[in-house]
Amino acid sequence: MKFIIGKKVNMSQVFTEKGEVVPVTVLQAGPVVVTAVKQAAAKDGYNAVQVGYGARKAKNISKAVAGHVKTLGSFELLKEFRTEGESTLKVGDTLDAATFAKGDTVSVTGVSKSKGFQGVVKRHGFHGGPRSHGQKHSEREPGSISGGTRNGGRVPKGMRMAGRTGGEVITVKNLKIVDIDSANNQILISGAVPGRRGTIVSITA
Repeated sequence: MKFIIGKKVNMSQVFTEKGEVVPVTVLQAGPVVVTAVKQAAAKDGYNAVQVGYGARKAKNISKAVAGHVKTLGSFELLKEFRTEGESTLKVGDTLDAATFAKGDTVSVTGVSKSKGFQGVVKRHGFHGGPRSHGQKHSEREPGSISGGTRNGGRVPKGMRMAGRTGGEVITVKNLKIVDIDSANNQILISGAVPGRRGTIVSITA
């Protein structure tokens, strides 16, 4: 299993050998440092690799975390990746964009853009009310919220209504790696990934 933590830089486009244009997302991948290796055979009970990404001031890290990472560094984020078997990685190993290869199929997980409190048209794609004569202020209304159903006048759970939009953990699967810039430690992935510029994402293959 391949994995790394990265940061969304921007979107761009590249041209294939056939002259076709492919939209890509540029990700600053790592480098990440292995901070712990967990094994099912040991007291951990499961196989996983914990990595540290980014940097932050040592004064902003708790003593518990500082004692855990010891001399490895002051990381912005610690994240575990489950592995199928025992990993060959060791504490202190470094992973970068070269971990992946051009043509790999990956999944990218990140937090989507937050859009605040939105109505049903923007949040759920409702079409709104009719624009015919006799209608007033109904262009973006939600319509009935099922007050007369068998729930006894109560609104059923899961009813699509206005509310906070975005800011959710989203995973996009089956994305292709179009190219890898090892010099700048960047990965170019086909299509869009969740989040804005600067969003931290995890990439797995």
